[in-house]
Amino acid sequence: MTHETRGPARGWREATEEALYGPYGFYRRPEGPAGHFRTSVHASPLYAAAVARLLCRVDAALGHPGELAFVDVGAGRAELTTGVLDHLPADVAARTRAYAVERAARPEGLDPRVTWCAEPPAGVTGLLFANEWLDNVPVDVVEVAADGAPRRVLVHDDGTEELGSPVTGPDADWLARWWPLAAEPGLRAEIGRPRDAAWAAAVATLRRGLAVAVDYAHARDARPPHGTLTGFREGRETAPVPDGSCDITAHVALDACALPGGRLLTQRAALGALGVRGDRPPLSLASTDPAAYVRALARAGEAAELTARGGLGGFGWLLQPVGSGVAEPLAEAGLAELLAEAGPQEVLAEAGPQEVLAEAGPQEPLTGRAELLVDVTDDEEQ
Repeated sequence: MTHETRGPARGWREATEEALYGPYGFYRRPEGPAGHFRTSVHASPLYAAAVARLLCRVDAALGHPGELAFVDVGAGRAELTTGVLDHLPADVAARTRAYAVERAARPEGLDPRVTWCAEPPAGVTGLLFANEWLDNVPVDVVEVAADGAPRRVLVHDDGTEELGSPVTGPDADWLARWWPLAAEPGLRAEIGRPRDAAWAAAVATLRRGLAVAVDYAHARDARPPHGTLTGFREGRETAPVPDGSCDITAHVALDACALPGGRLLTQRAALGALGVRGDRPPLSLASTDPAAYVRALARAGEAAELTARGGLGGFGWLLQPVGSGVAEPLAEAGLAELLAEAGPQEVLAEAGPQEVLAEAGPQEPLTGRAELLVDVTDDEEQ
């Protein structure tokens, strides 16, 4: 293949931005993300129901404002937004203004209650929820060269790579703090600085309330030695090729994204606090009400998938209270378990693939994650 047909080499951040969000980008396709991978939102309506309960608790903490915002960042085709609206009590739904934030065009037939927008609305009060959004905020990739220096990885349109110039300035500072690399050729990292900035900007759009980011993540003490950049197409993991034919994603350094006062915990812990548990129904129900037993068994199976250790349950949840004095009423409104002062950090070990694949069943395709529960201490404040 000639250099001309491969296209010019450029950084992964620039290449990914065009491949995902350009005029013919992956996320502008009509089938949407659900046509290629399956997230917690697609796994079970229990997820949307849990987020609806979270929104109700935020509503109570804020004193039941006249307008309550639910902002779904990286909304896909608004599956979570519509699911949350469907699970809200009538009195809360009547005051809720739902926003689906996505770069693609508004889907046909979308619930008219949903406001479709390219950026989060500014100055709202309520819950901002970003489910698997940060992993698709493009980042640059670096690799330690033969001379021991981290160099930016450049990529052609066909996915072939070459090493560029050494990393300097703010990107080098970010690596030194959040993903230090030994001088061993071949070690790789993803520079998460754009994600830190994207999350801070999203949080800043809230006047008062709670911002939540959910993603597959790793912690500073256990970064994957060769990075996590990968691709997904039609339900299968594939090589990342920045030509618009596949998703391009990388795990998130959520500990670097966290702002002062933020809390990190696992999806298993978060959903458990919101009432999602995979306990089997009592066998006695099978004899008294077989149909109810089957329904309860199905719900238990879905809950087990959402909270599975080493699977979706190992995803990180970053919770950020916004506004003076908001954290205490949030805790009093039933979120104390989520916002409690954390104990020692339990790092996320190197993880496997990003999403539960579209063709996958209830198996647990992500392996090797320990649970994460950290507070953002003073020495980690940004």
